[in-house]
Amino acid sequence: MVSPPMRHPATESLGRLRDELFRTAVACDSSHAIDLVLRALEAAGGCDGDILAGRAAAETILLNVIAPVQARVGTEWAANRITVAQEHGASAISDRCISALIGEVRRRPHERSRGRIIVACVEGEWHALPARLLAETLILRGWEVDYLGAQVPTPHLVAHIQQRNADAVLLSSSIPTRLPAAHAAISACQSVGMPVLVGGAAFGADGRYARLLGAEGWAPDAPAAADALADGLTPRTEAPGLLGLDTLPHLSDQEYTFVITNKQVLARQVIADLERDFPAMRAYTDAQRERTAEDVDHIVEFLSVALYVDDHDLFTVFIGWTREILVARRVPAASMIPALDSLARQLHDFPRALGLLAAGRSALTAPPAPR
Repeated sequence: MVSPPMRHPATESLGRLRDELFRTAVACDSSHAIDLVLRALEAAGGCDGDILAGRAAAETILLNVIAPVQARVGTEWAANRITVAQEHGASAISDRCISALIGEVRRRPHERSRGRIIVACVEGEWHALPARLLAETLILRGWEVDYLGAQVPTPHLVAHIQQRNADAVLLSSSIPTRLPAAHAAISACQSVGMPVLVGGAAFGADGRYARLLGAEGWAPDAPAAADALADGLTPRTEAPGLLGLDTLPHLSDQEYTFVITNKQVLARQVIADLERDFPAMRAYTDAQRERTAEDVDHIVEFLSVALYVDDHDLFTVFIGWTREILVARRVPAASMIPALDSLARQLHDFPRALGLLAAGRSALTAPPAPR
């Protein structure tokens, strides 16, 4: 019996579905959201009994509906058009929609697996949805997947590798400040003979930090990761070097070590200097002071990781993003200038840090990019 051809959703219908799912998710209506994705699966022929068609339809909905809806949720939060509570609620609904969708698409009994993959977020990374989408995509394509979820400490990841007969580890990270932890995880996995493929916004839009940190591969999205696994990863032939001077020789100047070790001291001094140099802060409420302290902590964190990878772009992109967040919340972006100046005074003996801070200051005062 010939299976009927799969009815792929049209681009226009996918757009309407994304809009409706977004509205439903930010309204925290999980029942309606789940109903939307299941009806879309049925409309695409994913419930007709053809398992391959069902998997293809499910992957389309995962990657072309749920994923972009979640990206839109982040964009709307950054623009201050939805609240933190709505953002969290929408993320939880996306996760429930994934579970409902995958629950409708089953593996054939006794179907032969393509192999086993371990998927995990690096230590300190709590944004698990990209890794979840990747894990489910691999399952739909016939892989066995150990999905370990968010924030997996590296020693526990290695212990799990040693207990399983896996073909590769896929590490996900969305936040660049987790790159030192990602480097540690990559090296630790390789030390027990496991090739590593990485993905997520933390590694750069072009994968530059994946190459810098020595991963066997980088994938910009779930389909690319699945294709890379199908082609096979080539393990490193040489033993991974110790973290530090042999892999990132610029760390010999100790600037990263100083900043990361003294980040709390640096941040406290920035707050004290802001009290003196930014008069508007004296009228801040307790909540505003708390948000300011969080912003300062983020500046120091991004400065430290930019020192770790020796890349001005990492810091300036963060500064530009923060400026947009502040403007959306009607906070003057100029309030960041005294913070950068305070760090420059504290780090006056560190030329790489001063270069990063100068680049950040230029990015902050540059005209906004046209939209």
